[in-house]
Amino acid sequence: QVQLVESGGGLVQSGDSLRLSCAASERTFSDYNVGWFRQAPGKEREFVAASIWTGLIKYYADSVKGRFTISRDNAKNIVYLQLNSLKPDDTAVYYCAAKEKSYSLIRAENPREYNYWGQGTQVTVSS
Repeated sequence: QVQLVESGGGLVQSGDSLRLSCAASERTFSDYNVGWFRQAPGKEREFVAASIWTGLIKYYADSVKGRFTISRDNAKNIVYLQLNSLKPDDTAVYYCAAKEKSYSLIRAENPREYNYWGQGTQVTVSS
């Protein structure tokens, strides 16, 4: 059982940056692929980014490519999501999720692929 806790959200202005963190309770967090998702009010949960367990393969949604970066520090059991050049459309609750490790990110966009979820952290971007 992996428990995930997100942090780092907040209220920022358009163009600002934030770094979200996802801390895992599991000592072998390096055995998991991790994804970030977001959900805005009235919308479905949307894939943002994913990383395989080594961090060497990453995948991004087109809407965030070039602005967001996923990274991980397996020694600290933390996965980060760096959010740059934020836009009001990025406003949402951001969730991290984990699934057993693999070398592929096929189906990484599907939230049903993930077994463990955090409680979310709110990101609000004002114009």
